[in-house]
Amino acid sequence: MLPVALDGSPSALVTLKNAVAAALDGGPAVLPFTDPALRDAMAPAEPAEPGTAVVIATSGSTGAPKGVLLSARALTASAEATHARLGGPGHWLLATPAHYIGGLQVLVRSLLAGTSPVFLTGTGFRPDDFAAAAAALKGGPRYTALVPTQLVRLLDDDGAGLAAAKTFDAIVVGAAATSAALRERAADAGVAIVPAYGMSETASGCVYDGFPLDGVRVDVTGDRIRIAGDVLAHGYRRQPELTAESFDGGWFTTSDRGVRHEDGRIEVLGRADDMINTGGVKVSANAVERVLTAQPGVRDACVVGVPDPEWGEAVVALVVPAGEPREADELRAAVRAELGAAATPKRVEYAAELPLRGPGKIDRAAVKSRLASGFRG
Repeated sequence: MLPVALDGSPSALVTLKNAVAAALDGGPAVLPFTDPALRDAMAPAEPAEPGTAVVIATSGSTGAPKGVLLSARALTASAEATHARLGGPGHWLLATPAHYIGGLQVLVRSLLAGTSPVFLTGTGFRPDDFAAAAAALKGGPRYTALVPTQLVRLLDDDGAGLAAAKTFDAIVVGAAATSAALRERAADAGVAIVPAYGMSETASGCVYDGFPLDGVRVDVTGDRIRIAGDVLAHGYRRQPELTAESFDGGWFTTSDRGVRHEDGRIEVLGRADDMINTGGVKVSANAVERVLTAQPGVRDACVVGVPDPEWGEAVVALVVPAGEPREADELRAAVRAELGAAATPKRVEYAAELPLRGPGKIDRAAVKSRLASGFRG
């Protein structure tokens, strides 16, 4: 099965659900799709590689999208391990695009559970629509999967959306990092979230709330996260060299930095290519973002490096305020106090929301382009 650009209608989603069932039974099932950005990576006219049930696209948030080869075994292992961690098979609400791995796995989990998923249809994500879909979800346990932006909209809602979110036994939050502040907001509101870390290459989230799912092994070599287990993809579509480089000896080497704590918890520190070299000092964009989002009056933040004639790269930040914006100097002082002068943003700008690409991932290239334009150091 190849990704499909769906119109969100129930009939289109049922078609996809049936295709997923066919793929798990022995696929691959091939469906047409219309997104031109994915066509070259997916190569729909060519036979699928052996053992492939699904060819699904990465979001392309940091480069050209790749086709990820997933077997029925990988999809099933991920879904079964998710149910084991959450407390057993249940009823799922599909609230993210089904042509990305997070949405696709909602369908796989439903199929394995023998339940019928409820589809959130329409354009965009609205709390009232979420509440209506949740009301149609029969039985329990009740699960859904969201991206952080969707969760924020539910927490901001003082009506039916937030009330509906509280009825779920677990809301898996993935595709982008869940900040400590967002975790705290959810807990205070009585919304049960499970932050997840994973990617298309691991058939969706494989580390829940810091701990690997059953059957998943996580190793941190140097500071790079490596993953092994039945959930792994077996390569990239039509890219044997990249496959050999990324999948070695049963391990997949991610682009993320991390650390394993004494209790076994895995902490993701951000992407290796998010490091900013400013004045000869390497600064973690993720670390600066964590300080910024921990400040009162900050809902979200993205930190990038932009070219600078003096420093090589300058640390700059795009901040989404919560209510009245904090003064930029106050935010810069908070970063300086915790991380030092080198990590302090040279400039802070504000936006109503961060640009997104794919299933809730921040479009860092768009942020960098915006902040680089007109930058004078």
